[in-house]
Amino acid sequence: MSTADAPLRVPPELAGPPPRVAVIQAPYYADVVGGMVDGALAVLAGIGSEAEVLDVAGAFELPAALRLAIRSGRYDGYLLFGCVVKGETDHYDHICREACRGVMDISVETAAPIGFGLLTVHDIQQAIARSSPDRHNKGVEAANALIWQIALARRLEESA
Repeated sequence: MSTADAPLRVPPELAGPPPRVAVIQAPYYADVVGGMVDGALAVLAGIGSEAEVLDVAGAFELPAALRLAIRSGRYDGYLLFGCVVKGETDHYDHICREACRGVMDISVETAAPIGFGLLTVHDIQQAIARSSPDRHNKGVEAANALIWQIALARRLEESA
């Protein structure tokens, strides 16, 4: 199923105060990543969330930055954004695989609410299509996924 076919999901109601969110971005493709971050920040503003945007050098640094942000204890959730465009070498494969694996390892280990918006695309046109201010914006999707995770975490914490 492509994003074009996916139902539009809205975030659930959150119990408790608006969440504090770390938005970690690798702005190598500034317009693309900025488009996703703008979409995510609009979703977060809609629920009264506080967000702090943190920059890293590139996609490879996203997992380590996530670990640092979790360790700080300052946030209820984490959004990660970046873009890797396939080139002529296998560098793309290594960066995409290791960044995704690193984030997944941290996610499983910590159960921290995470929204993941790392675009891994074949060309810049694909990236632009996924970061434009429309319903296909992956930043909006990542923010909605994060809110669902925060809601689930709060619900399970209440029942513990």
